[in-house]
Amino acid sequence: MKRQFNAVKHAVALSIGLFSVSAVGADRLTVEEVIGLQQVAQAKVSPSGDNVAFTRYVPRELYKEENGLHWAELHIVDDKGVERPYITGQVNIANIQWSADGSLVYFLAKMGDDKHTALYQIPFNGGQATKTLSLKDTSVADYALSKDGKQIALIAKPAKDSSVKELKELGFMAEVYEEALTNKQLFVIDLAQSAKPLTPVAWNIADFVSDVQWSADGEQLLVKTQPTALIDDQYMKSQWHIVNVAKQQVTTSFMTEGKLGAAEFSHDGKYVAILGAEDKHDPATGRLFLAETNTGKIVEWIPNHMGHISDIEWKNNKNELYFITNIDTDSVVGLIKPGSEKYKVVVKPGKFIASQLSISESDKTIALRGNTAKHPNEVFMLRGSKHKASRLSDSNPFLADKQFAKQESISFKASDGVEIGGVLIYPLDYKKGQRYPLIMSVHGGPESHDKDGWLTNYSRPGQLGAAQGYAVFYPNYRGSTGKGVDYSKLGQNDYAGKEFDDLVEFKDHLVDMGLVDSAKVGITGGSYGGYASAWAATKLTKHFAASVMFVGVTNQLSKFGTTDISNEMHLVHARSYPWDKWQWYLERSPIYWAGQSETPLLIMHGKDDPRVHPAQSMELYRYMKVQGKEVRLVYYPGEGHGNRKAPAQYDYHLRLMRWMDNYLKNDAKTMPDHKIDHKAKLEAAKEA
Repeated sequence: MKRQFNAVKHAVALSIGLFSVSAVGADRLTVEEVIGLQQVAQAKVSPSGDNVAFTRYVPRELYKEENGLHWAELHIVDDKGVERPYITGQVNIANIQWSADGSLVYFLAKMGDDKHTALYQIPFNGGQATKTLSLKDTSVADYALSKDGKQIALIAKPAKDSSVKELKELGFMAEVYEEALTNKQLFVIDLAQSAKPLTPVAWNIADFVSDVQWSADGEQLLVKTQPTALIDDQYMKSQWHIVNVAKQQVTTSFMTEGKLGAAEFSHDGKYVAILGAEDKHDPATGRLFLAETNTGKIVEWIPNHMGHISDIEWKNNKNELYFITNIDTDSVVGLIKPGSEKYKVVVKPGKFIASQLSISESDKTIALRGNTAKHPNEVFMLRGSKHKASRLSDSNPFLADKQFAKQESISFKASDGVEIGGVLIYPLDYKKGQRYPLIMSVHGGPESHDKDGWLTNYSRPGQLGAAQGYAVFYPNYRGSTGKGVDYSKLGQNDYAGKEFDDLVEFKDHLVDMGLVDSAKVGITGGSYGGYASAWAATKLTKHFAASVMFVGVTNQLSKFGTTDISNEMHLVHARSYPWDKWQWYLERSPIYWAGQSETPLLIMHGKDDPRVHPAQSMELYRYMKVQGKEVRLVYYPGEGHGNRKAPAQYDYHLRLMRWMDNYLKNDAKTMPDHKIDHKAKLEAAKEA
């Protein structure tokens, strides 16, 4: 059943007093609306270029649906923007692809009585979804269709031994840490198979297979592997290979160093475009490489590019490559030919923040996702020689009636001459000459950066904070991406050094602008941004009046020994090991400075976080608690490195903003109540 979220949720919110229309205004964005925002997850253009199939994330309804991840629906929109729902309601559709003739849309899902994820298809012209194929006792993790639509490459784990469950019930549950891992395997089969569960023979590839792509002639596969299932191996030890389909043999392996992203054959099979790292110390996969399929020779295609390339897609009829690059706080769509280091800009900066290119068979139509300061990701289409852009989908029509605060990119030189910047959202009712409280929202990574697009979610206040009278700033401190490799390395071997000193300079700059009250500055962030928030509450405590730390680092010594990316930490962040300089690591840890903290600190963390162990939050909490500091720790069971379920997201945001209001607006001297009255809201929602 298709749910009419916006009107219903708004009515429920009014009836149970989740927000006050008189106080906030019906034209202002509310937290309930943000938690319920729908957005495009994947977009694939049809071979004809006249339609785009896309999946749309639909969050579960607060106080109504059982806890769980968002739903993912299938829709198709034509080039006029006319949208048709295909599979909606309580479904999870993933990895959509068109058939070669455009008559079918394939997707992965568990439907009906399925115990495992299978490949399905649904006719473009209407009809029910039917199962195309499934594997016996295991899920299809990923797939790629050959150009002619006759073969399919599948990635899946082998079926579990039937005795495992029986032995577990008898108490044999010993876990050998990081050794008893199961690799994903590659299978290639004819698509014309029955729906009866298959038991195909896996190709003889010893390593973990993480991605696969076909050549246009169907004679070769691009296969991405890593030594084991470990995330650290995925980050730092992945490799692309060309495999002969008939012989099932690797013919070429591309020697790259460091992190590795997507890859794709050119239309004639002469080249492979690869996203990767400049070297093993490059923190991101923002470099574009051009490789020769016959020789394996690989070169950087756009040397010294002062941005980070995020997506690639070859034309189907010519050796030209479209790509998306993020430069500063904008994104650009470019077009480049082999043999040239210069590219043509086809979508200029400032139009929208682009991602996920998809090109029609004729090359005349490009579909992609795009977001702006006033809406999250939607389907966009580029057409014609001038690549005229049009937005096709509208996942949240109510946003058209909302007020949005002024949002802009700013930059300036830090005291040591390094250019730093970010995205500033002014208070919604901003008046020149008046000073406002500030929430600084720090991104993680640090190999990431904030763009001048949609910046509001449960953990990042954005337009919600602006509607409540805050200035909100997203700093791209040194070490962020978007300015080339050298800039992204500026924070290496200097944990919490100049990278976090930048945060104070950002604050001072906003104060000097006349916008911010220097005594009312709060800070928040997750992961590495959580580390920044903890550092701000301890080492930099004089500068920040409130802090909310999310899944953050507090002890660099124990962090190294409890994370799933210790190798990545060493190569692209620390550039040393803890045993090389124990005291230095300790002094770059917020726990070391907890005794001097004067900043009230709210700590929140997913209890199942594999990246930053929940004990990191416990350590700083305990260090501050026993010293009588204002500190609170909130754990979220079932959540990992970030909250993915709507109730946990909603609860998180309520606590975040209450903490900021308490100290930045109300000038309170004690912590706010630890309780959120979800019971009253539940009862009111039932009555509504």
